[in-house]
Amino acid sequence: MNREEAIQLVDQYVQSDWLKKHSLATAAIMERLAGRLGGDPDTWWIMGMIHDLDFDITQDPAVHGRKSEEILRERGVSEEIIKAVLAHNADGLGLERTDPLDYAITAAESITGLIVATALVMPDKKLASVKPASVVKRMKKKEFARKVSRESIMLCEQAGFTLEEFSAIAVDAMQNIAEELGL
Repeated sequence: MNREEAIQLVDQYVQSDWLKKHSLATAAIMERLAGRLGGDPDTWWIMGMIHDLDFDITQDPAVHGRKSEEILRERGVSEEIIKAVLAHNADGLGLERTDPLDYAITAAESITGLIVATALVMPDKKLASVKPASVVKRMKKKEFARKVSRESIMLCEQAGFTLEEFSAIAVDAMQNIAEELGL
């Protein structure tokens, strides 16, 4: 699978604009993390892009990822990519995360919501105004962006990053695609 094929799959299965943007943000973060963790940037970008492929179809944490697995297997997608897609919802599926990639994709897809929420409280509502320290500060405020799983973001430590370092990588990655994200 290449990037264009991943985008086509997302366009085919993902209906909501916000979920497409979330997928793109996750892809950008994953691409950056690949460089730090010795992964292939294109493959990790694809993992981030398609991680929520079946979300609009399933919307049930107990099965979210399984339909994606089926779709990806039918297309002959690598086991590495399928494993990562399942790992991002390991808790819901009753699976165990086993390596830095599993933790990275979970943390990456989770921090996107916190970064977007931080941007939206800035006076200009732009990612350019978001500082990693602001994300870390808001991470500690449980009433801020309540639906964002702080526990999932903290899995960045299992991938080998401090929260501060991970936030800086994620913010920078998202700022580089701010126009595509509409922020």
